[in-house]
Amino acid sequence: MSPDAFFALTEALCAGLSGTEILFCQLGGESSDFARLSQNRIRQAGHLQSATLGLSLLNGHRQAEAFCDLGGVPEQDLRTATGLLERLRERIPFVPEDPYLNYSMQARESLEQVGEGLPPAEAVMDLLVAEADGLDLVGIWASGSVCAGLGSSVGHRFWHESRSFNLDWSSYLQTDKALKCGYGGFRWEPDVLRAKVGDLRRGLEVMARPARVIQPGRYRAYLAPAALQELLALLAWGGFGLKDHRTHQSPLLKLVRAERGLAAGVNIQEEHVRGLMPRFTAEGFLKPDRVTLIEDGAFRDCLVDARTAREYGAEVNAAADVPESIAVGAGDLAMPDVLARLDTGLSIGNLWYCNWSDMNDCRMTGMTRFGTFWVEGGELVAPVEVMRFDDSLYHLLGERLEALTRERELILSPETYEGRSNASALLPGLLVSGIDLAL
Repeated sequence: MSPDAFFALTEALCAGLSGTEILFCQLGGESSDFARLSQNRIRQAGHLQSATLGLSLLNGHRQAEAFCDLGGVPEQDLRTATGLLERLRERIPFVPEDPYLNYSMQARESLEQVGEGLPPAEAVMDLLVAEADGLDLVGIWASGSVCAGLGSSVGHRFWHESRSFNLDWSSYLQTDKALKCGYGGFRWEPDVLRAKVGDLRRGLEVMARPARVIQPGRYRAYLAPAALQELLALLAWGGFGLKDHRTHQSPLLKLVRAERGLAAGVNIQEEHVRGLMPRFTAEGFLKPDRVTLIEDGAFRDCLVDARTAREYGAEVNAAADVPESIAVGAGDLAMPDVLARLDTGLSIGNLWYCNWSDMNDCRMTGMTRFGTFWVEGGELVAPVEVMRFDDSLYHLLGERLEALTRERELILSPETYEGRSNASALLPGLLVSGIDLAL
């Protein structure tokens, strides 16, 4: 659906309101190409085009919401949406009043489109299959546009559309021996894919060697951006939301109270300005360009959505209490120098099945699984059998942090539940003097 068609539908629905009724209309849609691969062959390919309309009817302190799919025929979509609105009107007198209902009463408008022209999925698949010839590659490609719109009887007219791609794949050697890789962003660069496949082949050559068995203990280590992303994904749930902090349920409570600290070089932001996610919330509030969460190792600001803002008298600065576009500031360690600087220890490509072992101390546990190697003299020597880590971020991003890489990797979420996700993370790798392996 185009912006003009969505706003025309919004205006037609708002024209039928009466009394003190207020209507918010949300649109979520995508036009995406997908391809699934296994054994380096395309097993499934297709194109998806969808649009979902969400209606939120407000009257006083009551709110009723519902959703419907749109077919792209204006007259039919209007009839469907009008019927949905009538059902909300029937329901709302029976809905209890909501003390935390909060929406913007300031009429605003914006239209944002980001992302450059993407190559046809066929061309990408041809290149990938050719470059990965001989590899047991399994993965998924997703590309195209994702749009979000918001219109209201208050006068909001927001539209956001992003064009991006995401290639998420693994290459298997045998049984559980595999390496995982990803490449996503706004601009497709074939040479980047070629370089990633080349690195993958070199990693698989080392993985074919006899595995090294190491004992539980503390080991010097390098954690790749993908490994850091797993840690931050767990931290996101409760780590940065204002309500979690005010109710003392945040794993970063000791950091907030200045009882624990992170390294001075650790800076974490929520970057709304990055472009993948809409710059507006479902309630009509505009997001700031950035929210500084941690600055020079100290906690700075929380994420505040509309309901939490009403409950605690704060300003809205996010659509949710979890980061959607998180970024960790870069350091000064060049990626090509990582192994030499590590010298001897572990190179950890991914972490899996992360969970809390002691939330009050920000202590996490999980598995190394794929892509973990033993390094000696700055060279990959052998794969390491799967190990469980159990350590606190206060250590890994605190006194044991030696360096962050200068280069950062943009990691796009591969999730497709209820549509393609636009969540992303921009992350460096980190070199630590030790990570605790439990078993």
